[in-house]
Amino acid sequence: MTAAIPVGDAALAARLVDRMDLVETRLRAATANHDALADTASRHLMAAGGKRLRPFLTLLTAELGDGGADDAVVAGTVVELTHLASLYHDDVMDSAAVRRGVPAAHAVWGNTVAILMGDLLFARASALVSGLGPDAVLLQSETFERLCMGQLHETVGPQDGDDAVDHYLQVLADKTGSLIALSARFGALLSGCAPEVVTAVTGYGEKVGVSFQLADDVIDLTSSGSTSGKTPGTDLREHVPTMPVLLLRRLVASGEAGPADVDLLALLDSDLSDDAVLAGAVAALREHRVVAQTRDLAVRWAHDAVAELAPLPAGHVKDALSTFADALSDRAS
Repeated sequence: MTAAIPVGDAALAARLVDRMDLVETRLRAATANHDALADTASRHLMAAGGKRLRPFLTLLTAELGDGGADDAVVAGTVVELTHLASLYHDDVMDSAAVRRGVPAAHAVWGNTVAILMGDLLFARASALVSGLGPDAVLLQSETFERLCMGQLHETVGPQDGDDAVDHYLQVLADKTGSLIALSARFGALLSGCAPEVVTAVTGYGEKVGVSFQLADDVIDLTSSGSTSGKTPGTDLREHVPTMPVLLLRRLVASGEAGPADVDLLALLDSDLSDDAVLAGAVAALREHRVVAQTRDLAVRWAHDAVAELAPLPAGHVKDALSTFADALSDRAS
């Protein structure tokens, strides 16, 4: 297991990697089942790998206190299980064919099994977090609620009078930012950090999560798919809102768009089931200025995340968190 966030101090990095190995061991145990189908299907995405950003962030912020001992390892396992569970559900709702470079679970076993595997992993996460005490259970429950509300609001879209861009940013904060925020919060909280430190890393985590997802919106259009582990243009094909499309839609609605902008939006709103048509839509949107605007938004949210770190003591942990946020800007370049 390599470090999900670059850490400048060799001793700290080695300690975190060793503890991530413990998280990995717990993940394997938590996804094991006596039932053969459940065992294979629930391990599917865990075995495919992933950055393990969330548990690493938990272990890293625990270093701001006493390290959190085994509690931080358990909490790291909880947040990764929760993340994995959400991916099973998200891929069903988004009809995503690929996740982490492998076929999505619903593409292998069908929607019903994929949804049940997500539920199973949520249950395992709940069982683990119960050992961390009632406060941790409440935080996990509140985050789970935000994950659900974020998915609901993404599904139904903005209501009359809502700004579509603001609506989307709130969806990102709920669907992505909330769990990354919980990951950072668990580490600081369980290691005995002062309240202002817990608050700081929580705010950092939420803003980093939004930046991370905005960067993904760019990568989905500009990469071959190897970076994100998803098929480029999947969201476009399913007409799932992303920031570049929302910015283009806002431009056209403003009356300041040119004919090429209007034509591009019409293409994006058309049937994109044909691979060649989808590829053309991806290529056209990739060259539009709304992609650069989305990249700029990702950078702004990353900078705001770093600003949240002001109350933290100077040191390797603060440096690593700051470097990671800045790296999100490079990731979308």
